[in-house]
Amino acid sequence: MNLIEAQTKDIPELKEICINAYSKNFYDHWNEGGLEWYLDKEFNKKRLESDLTDKNTAYYFINHEFNTVGFIKINNNSAIGSTISNAVELEKIYVLPECKGMGVGKWALQEIINKSAKDGKKNLFLSVIDTNVNAIAFYKKLGFQFHSKTTLDVPYFKEELKGMDRMVIELKE
Repeated sequence: MNLIEAQTKDIPELKEICINAYSKNFYDHWNEGGLEWYLDKEFNKKRLESDLTDKNTAYYFINHEFNTVGFIKINNNSAIGSTISNAVELEKIYVLPECKGMGVGKWALQEIINKSAKDGKKNLFLSVIDTNVNAIAFYKKLGFQFHSKTTLDVPYFKEELKGMDRMVIELKE
């Protein structure tokens, strides 16, 4: 397995894995028309190009046996209010459903944890849908702890799924 940081030349491949991995995992979280709206908003060429040229944002391809099976998006310039500083935000981590349970996500997230610690960051945080018990259990196994509640503010997303838990892990070099 390996992580490969995406470059602007990789936008077509990045767009494809982003749309595939996200839509296969969360197609049922949206009201009618919402998934298409979100995919176009988050993963259009202009948005990906903007993200990839932003020094504080990085996308990584998650590769397993020479196939791209997921992606990670991190924000290196993020904090949760005044309570957690010098932090990296894991904005997105999605693995194709057919590759779940193979240790791919665990390995990839551990690589991001290690890289962030090596880069001098003190914390890594994320937000997860508070009813997604499998994802919460996954993050807890890796050492993340509950930090606070928030709400997803995105149109077309099903109202009952907008509750979010913020989770954080303290990084050690």
